[in-house]
Amino acid sequence: MKLIVGLGNPGVQYEETRHNAGFWVVDALARRWNIGLNSKKFHSIIGEGHYGREKIVLAKPQTYMNLSGLAVRELVDYWQIGLEGLLVIHDDIDLPAYRIRMKRKGGSGGHRGVASIISQLHSESFARLKIGIGRPVEPIPVEDYVLSRVSVEEREAYRTVAQTCVKAVEVWLSSGIEQAMSQYNNSTDNGGHNRDQSL
Repeated sequence: MKLIVGLGNPGVQYEETRHNAGFWVVDALARRWNIGLNSKKFHSIIGEGHYGREKIVLAKPQTYMNLSGLAVRELVDYWQIGLEGLLVIHDDIDLPAYRIRMKRKGGSGGHRGVASIISQLHSESFARLKIGIGRPVEPIPVEDYVLSRVSVEEREAYRTVAQTCVKAVEVWLSSGIEQAMSQYNNSTDNGGHNRDQSL
């Protein structure tokens, strides 16, 4: 059994903001696997289904980003999922826009949602899929940038990125994190130049 959590903020006002990139990918996974995100429990919107023979739980925490760990801990505890079965999908300001990166474990990198999860689980040993949003060109606060809406052109580009993320998640499920890192942290499918596979 696997738990795949996309991070974001609830509410219509946040739907098109960069900080909701994790939600976008979970929505794309749900469409791909025909899983309905139609249940509200454990402070999350969730859907249950299968990828092949693997039972899958998709979740979008509704706690707001900074408290994501509360929802993730409840989900992990309820389904008794080991941390090797958890994948967290989130935006990353230090990764160039539209790049993706799989990571097997590590610190939060300053991402408050990830920091909340680490705090609640008392562990950094869970996989992540990062979606690059880049840094702002204008000198604006990071908080304002991540919560700003993307343009129509950017949104279309992120739709393409989300489809690449779907393929990366499927590799993680079928072949494991090492294969997903090898295939998507430096592949032409990910822009062709992202060769950083460190922890």
